[in-house]
Amino acid sequence: MQIFDSHTHLNDPAYARKEDACVAAAHALGVDEMAIVGSDTTLNAGAVQLAARYPGLVAIVGWHPESAKDYTPAAAAELRTQLALPQTVAIGEIGLDYHWDTSPRAVQRRVFVQQLALADELDMPVSIHSRDAFMDTYTLLNNSQIRRFGGVMHSFTGDAVWARRFLALGMYVSFSGIVSFKNAAPEHDAVRVVPDDRLLVETDAPYLTPEPYRGQTNQPGFTRYVVEAVARLRGTTPEHIAAVTQANAHRLFGLGN
Repeated sequence: MQIFDSHTHLNDPAYARKEDACVAAAHALGVDEMAIVGSDTTLNAGAVQLAARYPGLVAIVGWHPESAKDYTPAAAAELRTQLALPQTVAIGEIGLDYHWDTSPRAVQRRVFVQQLALADELDMPVSIHSRDAFMDTYTLLNNSQIRRFGGVMHSFTGDAVWARRFLALGMYVSFSGIVSFKNAAPEHDAVRVVPDDRLLVETDAPYLTPEPYRGQTNQPGFTRYVVEAVARLRGTTPEHIAAVTQANAHRLFGLGN
């Protein structure tokens, strides 16, 4: 199998000086491609550096809602520079987080809208973070040009109803290790309704470790276990899920096959 981890954080301090080993371990599990995702000045810089360093890695850079309060004009200018790099394929992770509320909600919405406008201007897809904020996320996406530039609902935690609503916007829907949890019934229902051509898989490492390693630090190679969980829920083979999600990631991010 050839697996594409569509959202991981190899740039996180948890992997400092362990990147070579993590990439090698991922390859051993069939995960040959991954999108390294930023969220602020430090993690954006790490994403573009790692994507330039390793074959098969690409960068996604943007300002996470938790860090929206620090999105200054200087940060916006730096982001534009990073988005012009050849290894950068999308803007993210961006969106809304009403769980932690580390940035005021009005600021989160303003910065989200600004980055959606930037995606429209640059014709780049977006990777969306939405926690306890589906309605506002949907409204702001629906008011943008998302149907033109496209994007993915990363680590989707909604039910089948919400999955269909975001699919109607033309979004891809990505599932993390949560789908391997026995008590994740809404996510199980959602993963069954996403069409093959809109499905993605991810780890969101170092978070959301899938079974059978739940409780340990996640790593990009564990996308394999996400693929296996999705295949079980959809009544198909891991090889099929790996193939369609890799093709979808290539299409979304404008990569060659």
